[in-house]
Amino acid sequence: MNAPKIDGSRAEASGPLTLAIDIGGTGLKASVLDSAGRMIAPRVRIDTPHPCQPETLLAALERLVAPLPPSDRISAGFPGVVRDGHILTAPHFDGPGWSNYALAQALSERFGKPARVLNDAEVQGLGIITGKGLEVVLTLGTGIGSAIFSNGRLTPHLELAHHPIHKDETYNEYVGEAARKAHGREKWNSRVRHMVDVVSSLIHFDVLYLGGGNSVHVEARDLPPNVHIASNDAGITGGVRLWQEPVWDSVSQQT
Repeated sequence: MNAPKIDGSRAEASGPLTLAIDIGGTGLKASVLDSAGRMIAPRVRIDTPHPCQPETLLAALERLVAPLPPSDRISAGFPGVVRDGHILTAPHFDGPGWSNYALAQALSERFGKPARVLNDAEVQGLGIITGKGLEVVLTLGTGIGSAIFSNGRLTPHLELAHHPIHKDETYNEYVGEAARKAHGREKWNSRVRHMVDVVSSLIHFDVLYLGGGNSVHVEARDLPPNVHIASNDAGITGGVRLWQEPVWDSVSQQT
């Protein structure tokens, strides 16, 4: 992959600057954010290597962020259950090396700056929500990520992805990337609408946001008025909020 041209500079941005990384089962994405959460450099992306043990991921992240300007700290979203900077589940990666892996510490040691890690859907949610009422974020990608916020506060993590939604299929199997490719756009969209109905009955949300890379394939005209398609960049821009202490204190109580 050719390194993208990077515009902007540290001098032009208000600090501290955050290296925000969105770790996905298919792609790794990153940018550097100013204190307001604005990207000061174009987003960079590479494919996620497979198999992907922790050391493989760290090496790939080094390649990913090499073209980006300097930063002061790191935020990362990871597609699995994250607790206190440790990875409890890594369903999209292979091998046993992820069990209780201290990813926040590993990132800090690798890049020489403090790091904070949260589930990827929760990071995306922090970049989307208004902070009013019960807001749900579902990310559509390799699998399905989920996050629930009550008046802006993150609730305990719920792994919808691994629960059954239709017959013996989990959310991941029903509306994940493999299902989208196998069934085509029309049937996959019908499945997405069914998922929205199920989640509505389960959670009774005020607003639901659909994010993730596959949200671009959702037919917005078929969605209820309280369901919105969100920018996939929120998986990066939400990273700055991990360094807002009131937010992080609230998040830490739930992870």
